[in-house]
Amino acid sequence: MSNAENTIRETVTSNDVVLFMKGTKAMPQCGFSSRVAGVLNFMGVDYKDVNVLADEAIRQGIKDFSDWPTIPQLYVKGEFVGGCDIVTEMTLSGELDQMLEAKGIAFDKEAAEKIREANA
Repeated sequence: MSNAENTIRETVTSNDVVLFMKGTKAMPQCGFSSRVAGVLNFMGVDYKDVNVLADEAIRQGIKDFSDWPTIPQLYVKGEFVGGCDIVTEMTLSGELDQMLEAKGIAFDKEAAEKIREANA
């Protein structure tokens, strides 16, 4: 097991919500990362952001770890949720709310509703 894999495993198991992204939650470096971070920020989800641009080993390692080719990648309670399209779909369908509730993650339900209304 590589150092990157150990670091990734440690990060996803020690934080309830983790977003592997290009850039940071305050300064996303790509549109897809920006969209997912925007959803989490707007919904008030407390999450750890990991900037894959800062570490090539992590950038490649997360793709191998999840067997998912693209970034961003969202993890909740150690479980891979998906990338931008999946998170967007889950947000609009209300599935993300249900998953966060089921896993005991705090978020702003009104904000989630506003996202759905804006995209209806």
